[in-house]
Amino acid sequence: MTSPILVTGAPGNVGTEVVRELLKRGAAVRVAAFDPASAKQVFGDTVEVVGFDFLRPETFAAAFTGVERMFLVRPPTLSNVKRDIAPALDAAIAAGVKHIVFLSLQGVENNRVVPHYKIEQAILAAGVGYTFLRASFFMQNLSTTHKTEIRDRNEIAVPVGLGLTSFIDVRDIAAVAALTLTEDGHADRAYTLTGPEALSYEQVAAKLSAVLGRTIRYTNPSIGSFLRQQRQEGRAFGFALVMTALYTITRFGNAKSVTGEVERLLGRPPISFDQFARDSQAVWQPQPGQ
Repeated sequence: MTSPILVTGAPGNVGTEVVRELLKRGAAVRVAAFDPASAKQVFGDTVEVVGFDFLRPETFAAAFTGVERMFLVRPPTLSNVKRDIAPALDAAIAAGVKHIVFLSLQGVENNRVVPHYKIEQAILAAGVGYTFLRASFFMQNLSTTHKTEIRDRNEIAVPVGLGLTSFIDVRDIAAVAALTLTEDGHADRAYTLTGPEALSYEQVAAKLSAVLGRTIRYTNPSIGSFLRQQRQEGRAFGFALVMTALYTITRFGNAKSVTGEVERLLGRPPISFDQFARDSQAVWQPQPGQ
């Protein structure tokens, strides 16, 4: 019997797409889900779904037993790597996981503050095979995390100033992840994944305005204002703090580099922001009665 590939972070943005890409490749997939009922609604009977929580060691055995390869996504609310993430990594390796594909962050090798750096270091210290996907900011952040402000207030409110971002579509990340999980030659590698161009948020707002047929403004709030707004919208302090840190380093050019890794690995150009905007425009349409 073929060992299943374990996917964490589903049914989230990237995890869901990774599952879809793996199924296209004929892989057996096990989804380790914080909310198994939601995962089953999304995937039906196409995959095995087990309950999994990084903070509950009693869920580790069902997730890791019989698994040799896994796709790892850091839960956004967990930032204490040693306490909250490392025990699950240790359990996975003890259960027989031999290769971890980790969704990391562009420029993480030069940014020791973010949790992604510490997770990379923990994986390296464990001596397990790895592939680090150091991805730029997701285009889908705009259709999920920032959906409401665009849809309801016609604005993008992130503290990036004039900084450029080489946004990547999560569908491209997922395609690369599935490749590295199912084909040889990607062990002990780090790939920096970006889209085809670096854009300012002024340019992003202009592109969304063109697709949506109404003006979307980039408000460029201060760092303090952004952090307060995230807390007012109900986001946990740790999550809001990491978001603020990431946008702050983007302000200083940490996310502007464009690489050719996606095209080299997949044999096609990465998805453009214009294509993403066209594909996603329905989520930013005002709700009935607004």
